Amino acid sequence: MNDSTLQIQSKLPEVGTTIFAVMSQMAAQAGAINLSQGFPDFSPPERLRDLVTEYMAKGMNQYAPMTGLPMLRQRIAEKTLAMYGATVDMDSEINVTTGATEALFSTIQALAGKGDEVILLDPAYDAYDPAITLAGGKAVHVPLTFPDYGIDWQKLSDAINPRTRAIVVNSPHNPTGSVLAREDLDRLAELTRDTGILFISDEVYEHMVFDGRKHHSFIGHDELRARSVVISSFGKTYHNTGWKVGYAIAPPPLMVEFRKVHQYVNFSTSTPFQCAIADFMEDPSHHLELPDFYQAKRDRFREGVTDSRFDLLGCPGTYFQLLGYERISDKPDTEMAEWLTKEVGVAAIPISVFYADKADRRVLRFCFAKDGNTLDKATALLSQI
Repeated sequence: MNDSTLQIQSKLPEVGTTIFAVMSQMAAQAGAINLSQGFPDFSPPERLRDLVTEYMAKGMNQYAPMTGLPMLRQRIAEKTLAMYGATVDMDSEINVTTGATEALFSTIQALAGKGDEVILLDPAYDAYDPAITLAGGKAVHVPLTFPDYGIDWQKLSDAINPRTRAIVVNSPHNPTGSVLAREDLDRLAELTRDTGILFISDEVYEHMVFDGRKHHSFIGHDELRARSVVISSFGKTYHNTGWKVGYAIAPPPLMVEFRKVHQYVNFSTSTPFQCAIADFMEDPSHHLELPDFYQAKRDRFREGVTDSRFDLLGCPGTYFQLLGYERISDKPDTEMAEWLTKEVGVAAIPISVFYADKADRRVLRFCFAKDGNTLDKATALLSQI
């Protein structure tokens, strides 16, 4: 076939390769320390890895149930009760997914349709907008405040109208590290009361909240829970992003619709991984210790750049630290990220790519989910600029 005769009308004409793939490839080519893509450079717990091998040897290698293995859904229900005081039904309200991104995609396809508007809070994770477009909806972008990246309540209120189907909320927030307080959830409930607006709550960094703060899950807020799909990720919690295991929690009417889509997007998730995670979750100490574990890494990174020319922004959650570079350069952040990778040897993510209007405040995102030596090498290079 002659390529010139092949005509395709793209459903996502403005979408290119994700910034994470671009920067990781650039880092590899330049031999730079990769603090761009959000993955740990250390292994999952040894016992968890051993459990996967054990369950493979036991023959747990065929399809799991579409909703997820019962023993894993039971563990999720137990953790949800222990962490957030919320009782959820493992059969009608929980579904295991192939990563949080699949859960997000399935949720948006299930809930949004032609003519619906879905509000995103910018800077927003780049998987949201394309999923809305593919569902036939329209993404409405509302910028967060700067530099604290809190909700601009007036702008959010102004964006809500009869076509608003849902609001996507992400806390702890990628890429900024901001964290919603209980008062923010109360205000969201008040703002949308009696509207029928749904919430999609991306909580994949739920166990990475620092300085004595608490993660406030939508699942623990009775009014919001009744019209929310809450999504989380074992990949973030257990340092195994490549396993792609996540889950969604929603009230039964929303879960029914979620499963209609999920079963055809990805029928089931890796069986031995589900078995191993369920077994490992019997002891909650890992996720309970995670805030201190990552706060130590955050503090190590921050201390490493204290004497640099970068400006430290707040980081109450996630494993990302934002650094402003206005005192260093007036380059656009995309150019600065490229320069930093190729000339300094440290790869980061430019924040403007997470804004619909490409707002550039000269800020870069660095992932500190790395071992101590990696962080020390990276901060030493950054401090030499």
